[in-house]
Amino acid sequence: MGPQKMKATVAKELGESTVVVTPPSTVVTRNSFAASPRQVWQGLVFYEEVRERPPLHLRLLLPVPIGIEGRIAKVGGEVKCLYEGGHLVKRVTRIEQSELYEFEVAEQALSVGGGMRVSGGRYALRELANGQTEVAVETHYISKRWPRWFWKPLEGLICHSFHRYLLSSMRRTIESQ
Repeated sequence: MGPQKMKATVAKELGESTVVVTPPSTVVTRNSFAASPRQVWQGLVFYEEVRERPPLHLRLLLPVPIGIEGRIAKVGGEVKCLYEGGHLVKRVTRIEQSELYEFEVAEQALSVGGGMRVSGGRYALRELANGQTEVAVETHYISKRWPRWFWKPLEGLICHSFHRYLLSSMRRTIESQ
């Protein structure tokens, strides 16, 4: 038995309330675009704006994005991302033109994957050979599902699937321009 579990068990036996802190998880998915970093940056579409309906398995497992309120153009800017059943408020924490867009989730009024809390993420662009660009989508989240050894790989698969849906839609839009 690990120290956190032992501490929680002893505290429970003593009638104390305990909070077991789960470290944040991060999922990163990459995809290549046949466009320059500048073109990708200008055509970057955040997933709440994707007009294509998510595949059935994602609609069953995750909230469906329906739109956004506001625009993010500078650090500190916020946007309200609307979903069927709730919303997230994202705040920009870092922008490096044509390279990086990073955000934190300032508010989550949305049920994600049975209690997951999305804490932030980023879009990172890297120039490749032959005028191509790699886009990496990164999501940070905290999950209370236990045991972590069981749930973390499943959450990762779902998150990668969502990222692939997002990146495919973005790539089609950017490469068609």
